[in-house]
Amino acid sequence: KPLGKYGRLRRTYLKEQRPVLYHTMLLSGSLYPHLMEVEQTAESRMQQMMAELLKQNPAPDKAQNQLMWVQHMNSLKAQAEELVMTELIYS
Repeated sequence: KPLGKYGRLRRTYLKEQRPVLYHTMLLSGSLYPHLMEVEQTAESRMQQMMAELLKQNPAPDKAQNQLMWVQHMNSLKAQAEELVMTELIYS
């Protein structure tokens, strides 16, 4: 299965910022399973964070004001993604 966005970001981070760890994992064969685990964890964390943020900050009615709804959802997604990046990708 190909890597998703978060797995690729983690790989790039390891390659550029932690090259010794990257090469050790690559040579031992544990890099791809690690990247897949990060990908799956990040995806589930994003869904969980979006649900929590949506509960805290309810979105406007989509039928009446689509642009405000899209703006609100994009803002929540950016917040959730920032948290996921800090917790999983760049740690």
